[in-house]
Amino acid sequence: MKKLISYLSIRPLILLSPILLAQTEYKAPLTEYGHPDLQGIWNFASHTPVQRNERYGDREYLTPEEDQENRDRSVNAFEARAESHFDGVGGYNSFWYERATIGYDLRTSLITYPENGRIPNIVEGAFMQRGGVSEDYPSQRPVRFMGAGGIAKDGPEDRGLSERCIAGFNAGPPFMPSAYNNNVQIFQHRDHVVIMTEMVHDARIVPMNSEHQLNDDIRLWSGDSRGYWEDETLVIETRNFSDMTQSFLSSPYGNAHNKFLTERFTRVSESTIEYEFTIDDPSTFTDKITAMVPMTKVDGLIYEYSCHEGNYGMVNLLRGERRQEMDALGLD
Repeated sequence: MKKLISYLSIRPLILLSPILLAQTEYKAPLTEYGHPDLQGIWNFASHTPVQRNERYGDREYLTPEEDQENRDRSVNAFEARAESHFDGVGGYNSFWYERATIGYDLRTSLITYPENGRIPNIVEGAFMQRGGVSEDYPSQRPVRFMGAGGIAKDGPEDRGLSERCIAGFNAGPPFMPSAYNNNVQIFQHRDHVVIMTEMVHDARIVPMNSEHQLNDDIRLWSGDSRGYWEDETLVIETRNFSDMTQSFLSSPYGNAHNKFLTERFTRVSESTIEYEFTIDDPSTFTDKITAMVPMTKVDGLIYEYSCHEGNYGMVNLLRGERRQEMDALGLD
């Protein structure tokens, strides 16, 4: 048994290994409608890298010594990033960051397929979009990048979607661990499941009816989700993504228009949901991507997320760029 500790949560988060979970043959409690009870607030922070370091090959687990070495390196990098000032006024300090201090079963990557634990090769001609906190990467509109940064500062349309408060960089679907706000709240009814994310405070309403699909001409930022139960597992299938978001947050390539996403939520202990997702996007990747992210139950509430990047930060960012342009021309 290991503990996962977040900067923003005082209560330790308990994670169990799959071997121990299998031995306990845990059965999730049922809702009044007879379905496994997944309700509550769950945290998906993790320090396990999305992709496996190539030096590990197909090895799925670290040794305890390797885990400690990687943990120390991660902590040092975290502190350096949190206290850095990049090229200007600086980013968040360490108070704002949510940090998982240990791994989950010593895994070498969140990606479980392909077997090398790495993002597959990119299809030739796939659209590329990216951004960065320290500098802009020239590209073209529309900006599909869901994180911070952008391609220029000529207008708000040049900035990443999270800077514009349109889509949170870890809000999913699918959910990917990030710097902070790694919390979701699940509500269940007989005919619907609602998944509310802390990041940007979006609520995804999932009808438990996979037979009736949305017309293919209708496209949404987060796609159209339909769910069903497969034994103890909640399965959610999502189609109809807009092409205005990148295909996979951890890759700057592609867009989500042809993406088919399958998510699986399985409660394996009182405090843990195994969250697994598979991305099938043949217009971007040469193979599917499957990842497993543990979600740990936490006490407390999810408070409203007020996205001020779009309200205040965007105005000041563009104003600062105009000021620099005027200074370069010698204008007051």
